[in-house]
Amino acid sequence: MASDAEALALLKRFGKAFNAGDAAGILECVTDDFEWWLHEGPEAPHGRIVRGRAALEAELAARKARYRELRFSETGVLVAGEQVVGTFRARGAHAEGVNGGAAIDVRGCDLYVLREGRIARKDSYWKHIPPGESTT
Repeated sequence: MASDAEALALLKRFGKAFNAGDAAGILECVTDDFEWWLHEGPEAPHGRIVRGRAALEAELAARKARYRELRFSETGVLVAGEQVVGTFRARGAHAEGVNGGAAIDVRGCDLYVLREGRIARKDSYWKHIPPGESTT
């Protein structure tokens, strides 16, 4: 089991790589059998599950076609052994042709499972604010 300090360092590296769109940096932080349970998708009750490093790389590339300038900030991390909760605010926009290129400004959280000093699962949750319905 990783110490709290090791877990925090891992999540910090992962977050920096994620914000930078650094696929190689992200892959360094995850296990070979990594699973990402996305915040939306057809696989009830999980959304959509991305399994393995190759699928993760493909998903990261696909995200570039769905979102513009998506950045994560206002982060917080709570470590409980090999279970980690990370909170965030995501801002950016949908890509042109996706939801009309609407702006994104949502809060969310990720539930992580760590194993052997790496991230084995990232279970993502975002607030859903339909395009054009924001009151801000």
